[in-house]
Amino acid sequence: MMNQILFSGVIGLFLTLIGTPLLIKLLARKGYGQYIRDDGPREHHAKRGTPTMGGIAFIMATFAAYFLSKVITGKPPTFSGLLVLGLMGGMGLVGFLDDYIKIVKRRSLGLRAKAKMAGQLTVGIAFAVLSLQFKDNLGNTPASTKLSFVQDFGWTIGPVLFVVWALFMILAMSNGVNLTDGLDGLATGASVLVFGAYTFIGVWQFQEACANAMTLTNPSACYEVRDPLDLAVVASALMGSCLGFLWWNTSPAKIFMGDTGSLALGGALAGLAICSRTELLLALLGGLFVLITMSVVIQVGSFKMTGKRVFRMAPLQHHFELKGWSEVLVVVRFWIIQGICVIVGLGIFYAGWAAEK
Repeated sequence: MMNQILFSGVIGLFLTLIGTPLLIKLLARKGYGQYIRDDGPREHHAKRGTPTMGGIAFIMATFAAYFLSKVITGKPPTFSGLLVLGLMGGMGLVGFLDDYIKIVKRRSLGLRAKAKMAGQLTVGIAFAVLSLQFKDNLGNTPASTKLSFVQDFGWTIGPVLFVVWALFMILAMSNGVNLTDGLDGLATGASVLVFGAYTFIGVWQFQEACANAMTLTNPSACYEVRDPLDLAVVASALMGSCLGFLWWNTSPAKIFMGDTGSLALGGALAGLAICSRTELLLALLGGLFVLITMSVVIQVGSFKMTGKRVFRMAPLQHHFELKGWSEVLVVVRFWIIQGICVIVGLGIFYAGWAAEK
C-alpha cells in the first residue's frame, strides 16, 4: 500500500518538471505577466512581466498524480483525500480568478475584497461541513469536532464552532503562504518541507491506527484518523509537484505561482492538518508562514498605534532585502528556519506518541 505514496510523489514531480515549461510558454505568449510593486526592493523591478498563475501547474499535477497512483495500485480514493484535494482546488480557483482579473482585465487589485472573501468562505464552509460527514465503519469522519495538537484532545466544540475554526485555519494558512510568496522559490520550497512532514505523519498514523489496535505494541497511543495513508498520498503528490515546480520557480524564477498557487497551497496545508487531527501542530510545522504573517500584523499594528514601523518593509523577507541581504541568501536562510520548524514539529509529534507508551 505504500506504493501509492511513492507513485504519487514521483508522478507529481515528473509532471511539473515537464509541464511547467509548457505553461511558461503559454502564459508568456498570452502576455500574462506579474505585476511588481513600485515601493518594493528595486531589484524586483526586473521581474515585471514574468509569467504568473504558475499554481495551475502543480494543482493539475497533484490531481493527476493522486488519481494515477490509484489507477496504478488499484486502490479507490477516500473521502479524506478527495476533500483535501477539493479544498485545494477550490481555493486555487478563487486565486485564479484574482490573478486573471489583475493580469487580463488590468485591474491591479484583482477580485474585489468582498468577492474574494466570499469565494474563500464558500469553499471553506463546504469543506468544513462535508468533512464532518462520511463516517467509516469505525464511526470516524474525515474531521473531528475536537481541537487537536498531535491528536484530538479536550471536549468537542460542536459543529458550528468547528466550521468557524476550520475557516480560520484555511484563511490563515492561505494568507500566510500568499504573504510568503514574495521571493523566488521561497513559498514553494517551504511548502515542500511541510508536505514532506505530512507524508511522514500520514504513514506513521496509518501504522499506529486504532483500527490495528490488536497488533500494536501500545494500543493506548493509537490514532483515530479516518484515512491517514491516503492523506500521505495527497501530501506526497503535493510534495513532488511543488518540488518539480521549484525547479522553474527558484531564482531567477521563470514563473511565479500567483494567488492561484498560494491560496491552493494554504488550503491544502489546512486541510491536511484538519483531517490528520494535527491542527495546532500546523503552527509549528508551518512556522515560517506564521512568522511572516505575524511580521505583517506587527507592522500594521505598530504603524496604526504609534505611527512608526518596526520593519523596513513587511512581509519580513523584504525587510532583510532592504538591509542588504541578497534574495538567494534570504530564501536559503528562511528555508533553514522552515526546516528547523519541521524538525521541531515532528519531534513533538513523536514525543506525543512516545509519552503514551
